[in-house]
Amino acid sequence: MDNSRVFKMSFASVYPHYVKKVEKKGRTVKELEEVIFWLTGYDKKGLQQVIDKKVDFETFFKQAPKFNPNAKLITGVICGYRVEEIEDKLMQKIRYLDKIIDELAKGKTMDKILRK
Repeated sequence: MDNSRVFKMSFASVYPHYVKKVEKKGRTVKELEEVIFWLTGYDKKGLQQVIDKKVDFETFFKQAPKFNPNAKLITGVICGYRVEEIEDKLMQKIRYLDKIIDELAKGKTMDKILRK
């Protein structure tokens, strides 16, 4: 499968959709940021720089300060694929992010989302 189109999408173009998705379900941008920070190691300033520079997903994950080693605990199906079985490591990271944002929108507790 050619994933290059997804890899080249700017994070900034997708971020507003993440915000809309979680807010529609009664969650906050602060909670969204918390799960993004947990997964990637970005902080508020770093995330804002990524958005301002319109970096693509490939760069977003390549420059992530510290990808959380507990991400491997994220399991389940997203977009028809089991995240733990995705072979392409970059696509797997993107789907990990999608999965935890889905969990947030579905009302899971932060402790469960952050695999505590």
